[in-house]
Amino acid sequence: MLNFVQETDNQIEKIRQLITDAFGQTKEAALVETIRKSSNFIPELSLVAQENEDVLGHILFSSIVIETSQETFPVLALAPLSVTPLRQRQGIGSKLVEVGLIRCRELNHSIVIIVGEPRYYNRFGFQKASQFGLHSSLPIPDEVFMVLELKPSALMNVNGTVWYPTYFNEV
Repeated sequence: MLNFVQETDNQIEKIRQLITDAFGQTKEAALVETIRKSSNFIPELSLVAQENEDVLGHILFSSIVIETSQETFPVLALAPLSVTPLRQRQGIGSKLVEVGLIRCRELNHSIVIIVGEPRYYNRFGFQKASQFGLHSSLPIPDEVFMVLELKPSALMNVNGTVWYPTYFNEV
């Protein structure tokens, strides 16, 4: 039976291998390790899908900001979402997103930003960020740069630049 829980220290190596296998390279795994060591890491929002002792999926939400002409707003970046290749297309990733978004709401977060496949993330309510007057500090194509309001009208009068920490440049 699948459980969706906060990662533990003894799962770190399994998570690294899972992410590397899922993406076929190490850049995303290195990103997760860098985020873990940063002030942007939120342990409660690094979640795994596990079955017995096997880590089958991982999702990470970390702190970033939107800078407007008047102020800075804290938001979350969802990155990355990974599922072990042999178990992809079985709903594990979708369930991780759902559980993760619930946890984000429980922790009183208001906005989530993602760079991802629109056909996948639209089902969770993500929309093009440009529709809200948001643009990225990174060169990201408009159609894959998306946002989700976790609270109604969280983006009202919030438009500006989503600032990613420099370590996102490596991915």
